[in-house]
Amino acid sequence: MKNPPVMDATTRRWRAALFLFMLATGVSMASWVARTPAVRDALDVTTGSMGLVLFGLSIGSMAGVLASGGLVRRRGGRQVIAVGAGLLVAGLLVIAGGAALEVSAGVFGGLALFGAGMGLAEVAFNIEGAAVERTLGRPVLPVLHGCFSLGTVVGALLGMALTAARFPVGWHLAAIAAAVAAAGVWTVRAVPAGTGKEEAAPEGAGRSGGADGAAGSSEAGGGGRHPGGMRGQLAVWRDRRLVLIGLIVLAMAFAEGSANDWLPLLMVDGHGTSATAGSLTFMLFAVAMTTGRFTGGPLLVRYGPAAVVRASALVAAVGVALVIFSDNALLAGAAVVLWGLGASLGFPVTISAAGEGVRNASARVAAVSTAGYAAFLVGPPSLGFLADQVGLRNAMVVVLVLLGGAALITRALRTPAPGAGVEPSGARAPGAAQSDLV
Repeated sequence: MKNPPVMDATTRRWRAALFLFMLATGVSMASWVARTPAVRDALDVTTGSMGLVLFGLSIGSMAGVLASGGLVRRRGGRQVIAVGAGLLVAGLLVIAGGAALEVSAGVFGGLALFGAGMGLAEVAFNIEGAAVERTLGRPVLPVLHGCFSLGTVVGALLGMALTAARFPVGWHLAAIAAAVAAAGVWTVRAVPAGTGKEEAAPEGAGRSGGADGAAGSSEAGGGGRHPGGMRGQLAVWRDRRLVLIGLIVLAMAFAEGSANDWLPLLMVDGHGTSATAGSLTFMLFAVAMTTGRFTGGPLLVRYGPAAVVRASALVAAVGVALVIFSDNALLAGAAVVLWGLGASLGFPVTISAAGEGVRNASARVAAVSTAGYAAFLVGPPSLGFLADQVGLRNAMVVVLVLLGGAALITRALRTPAPGAGVEPSGARAPGAAQSDLV
């Protein structure tokens, strides 16, 4: 086996910049989540109305995710990261202003900008991380996503401390915006230009791949259009295995997103804790997520993705059940650790399994990623409407049911047998290397 290439100064700076900005985005997201009770109180709205405000984040994030892949192919990852960073900073400042002025529409608009920036950066960072992996010949993406989780821990700690000190939420988020801006400038300067950018090919040039031509051409230009793009994304759902994988990622992403959106309020409204204790509970969830992502690799190697995700779903389900049904606030808070550990590997492992060992990997991963992000971003805010009718604790039964269902179908995560569209050794469609992990 060849030794991996020695990392030069440029690549080291490139990798460090990605880690730093992913950490900064985690801090910014957790800072918002930790202060949601304070924002809700400042706006003086009901839980259902807060769900409407949170839809700003969902709408912006989905728009960013759906637009990012095409923008990276046309402009390169660095330009997309620059735009995403600008939107993140603008969104945080608008949220800060909306909270300070007690304007719900302002917070909604700020969340939409913030979400768009997150969505754009998410896909671009995966493409950049995959490029660094190819350069170094060793994994980078797991640590990259771990940096985001670590950032959520830092942001949750900071949010808890500032909540306890009754520091104004507007000034808190404005300070975070300044930090994200500084990290963004350094990152954009360190990331090389053109990663993920594709030159347009003559019309029909991407159609020479036989049965897989449509999927393969989605990664190659075709006179400014991508012949297999949207059609290829829809065609892959004809595969029953991929449908099951999509259902698994929907459940696991929904479980993670529900904690991100509602956990502090769940503890405050559902268990009668203080706002500081609600922030502490979210911090425990973030620590558990970080721990799971940094330490789950050996489990995947030893037991495989199907067994690991099945166990993860069951562990998360136990945690959610205790949060719902226990009347002891301390026990419910401790159970959040199980929720976080169980949810930590579900999304990345399922996304990886979608493209493992198949020729049209990039189209499959993109399709499952979109389903996962939809569940992560759009699903949890809808729990606010249900919570108005049955209470936030009872609304979380939806998460419990989805996790139980996911545990029953994890066999779909096993690597497909030879002949089921397996990609021959050394054969990879043009452009797939940069987008298989998006």
